[in-house]
Amino acid sequence: MKLTDPQSIQESERELIDTINAEIDWDVIKLLLMEKQVLNLKNQVDYKSGDLVVYDNQIAYKLDFEIKLPMSVIFSRQGECLNISTCHDDETPEKKQLHDMADLKEKSSEKVEQLASNIANMISEINRNDAV
Repeated sequence: MKLTDPQSIQESERELIDTINAEIDWDVIKLLLMEKQVLNLKNQVDYKSGDLVVYDNQIAYKLDFEIKLPMSVIFSRQGECLNISTCHDDETPEKKQLHDMADLKEKSSEKVEQLASNIANMISEINRNDAV
């Protein structure tokens, strides 16, 4: 049973994200990027999207920007920066997730092969015992 229209919730969330984006302190963003030695923000900065996320077991806001390279900023409800990442980072969360999925697939495949081998050995042992 729905208590409200999902579209009104989505519209309200979008308004919230847009309001937060309008209040971003760009000087702090510039300092954070300079600390990471990524770039100097003389280029045009375009807001791409925003969303509510769960980060480190807390509700946070994620805003995505374009500065001739992708940049994501995750911050808490208290306005504290939790994470800032660019394509210059060695491994973005998206790349890490892809690598983790590939590793899991490889490990799963190895486990299946090992189980198949174990079953074949058990059948072989049963057949040897039956032959005796």
